[in-house]
Amino acid sequence: MIELETAPRERPPVKWGKVFNQDACIGCHACSTACKSEHLVPLGVNRTYVKQVEVGIYPEVSRQFQITRCNQCEDPPCVAICPVSAMFQRPDGIVDFDREVCIGCKACMAACPYDAIYIHPDIHSAEKCNFCAHRIDQGLEPACVAVCPVEAIVVGDLNDPESEVSQLIARNKVDVRKPEKGTNPKVFYVGASDYTLNPTKSSYESMHVYAEQKEGYPVGRKPQKEEGGSRSVAAARLAYDVNHHSPWHWEVSLYTWTKSIAAGVFILFAILTFAGQTLPPAWGIANAVVGGAFLGLTGLLLIADLEHPGRFLRLFTRPQWRSWLVRGSMIISGYSIVLLIQFVLSLAGVTAANTVLSVFGLVLGAFTAMYTAFLFAQAKGRDLWQNPSLPVHLLSQAGLSGAAVYLLLNLFQPLPEGAVPLVQITLIISLGLHLALVLSEWVIPHTSEGARIAAEHMFHGRYKGYYWTGVILGAVIPFILSWFTGIPALPVLAGVLGLIGLLAYEHAYVQAGQSVPLS
Repeated sequence: MIELETAPRERPPVKWGKVFNQDACIGCHACSTACKSEHLVPLGVNRTYVKQVEVGIYPEVSRQFQITRCNQCEDPPCVAICPVSAMFQRPDGIVDFDREVCIGCKACMAACPYDAIYIHPDIHSAEKCNFCAHRIDQGLEPACVAVCPVEAIVVGDLNDPESEVSQLIARNKVDVRKPEKGTNPKVFYVGASDYTLNPTKSSYESMHVYAEQKEGYPVGRKPQKEEGGSRSVAAARLAYDVNHHSPWHWEVSLYTWTKSIAAGVFILFAILTFAGQTLPPAWGIANAVVGGAFLGLTGLLLIADLEHPGRFLRLFTRPQWRSWLVRGSMIISGYSIVLLIQFVLSLAGVTAANTVLSVFGLVLGAFTAMYTAFLFAQAKGRDLWQNPSLPVHLLSQAGLSGAAVYLLLNLFQPLPEGAVPLVQITLIISLGLHLALVLSEWVIPHTSEGARIAAEHMFHGRYKGYYWTGVILGAVIPFILSWFTGIPALPVLAGVLGLIGLLAYEHAYVQAGQSVPLS
């Protein structure tokens, strides 16, 4: 018999993965200290740490561990949202970073569902576990693997069925953190507990002397109670964790408000133009000046929020086009050009181009208002923001803002006859839609426990003052006042209150969305 020669099967490229055997882990923190030593990680931040949760009550109590770090996702949201490719994925699957490229926008921190990214306090760039890529490239194991005394951490090629990681995954029940996020983590847990994998399953009561209290605690589920007030044996208490901070603060809350005004004024200008109202050049100048001023303030807020403000031009010189930070910057740039053209034409007394200009201004103004919804959607770690109605909500807020500004400007530069009722109708519709979408957070069940807890923080927690100011002072009262169109002062007052309340609501929404621990 003649044997036919067959070509050797081509080996698939290496795809690095990691398995944590939590049945073996003794919680010694050797991996944490080795990581800090290997990468010179400063105090106050961590690339890896061992989370500890106590389950039950004495004498039926156990302490459960979880080695916590970057999950080296197959579809990493931090890479997709990074506007300058400072976060990138290597051909071997390792998600790495370039601190010299990073602009410090903190979008990757908002996008990571695992709270694995931090800002280096001295370098001011985003960093995380990078699988010790420099050691891997030299044929060495990551530092955490080398020091683990019980071999609870195993790394290897997921594409090699004979590798130890592939064998562990094949022979054991393995879990990944937050599979519902669709990131396809390449970090697998053997023997992990749901109390450690899911941060909402354990409550904060107290932690030992070396632990750090998380910002915003207590959060998550309260310890279960039995009849008589004693805790159930299933009660889980967080025993050791590290601090995690919200990436976006008041600058982002304020930016969403200034952007609503900047976009809203041209939306109103376009509505009046399409309704047959010929606005005089003075209104074109006012529209361009107000829109341009608030658009400029929006840009300044975005730059001020960067850890490296001097690098902001990299959004344009080395854009990563999947990021809605880049797309939004381009939309804002296009919209600013329309405002500039309007200012020049109005200054020259030209009104014949209002209709054509309104087409471009309406489209770019609407996208300027809405693009933040798509940016928030890329922040997969923030469940409250994963709301499909958010683009419509932001558009209604822009309509509210534009109408309020026009009613205020009408006090100094009267609108043409017939224009004021259209502005008032726009205000009523926008306020009604805004109020309906705000109240929908109460009526429609949230799709995840994280979103529900964030909403509770907004309704009843640390942001309730801002939220209720936004709802009552900024939506309910203005909606009622706006119907009294026969009394000119009341719609104006409704617009002013609407703007104030909108700022308060935006702050509550942005900050509450970041208030739920992810790890």
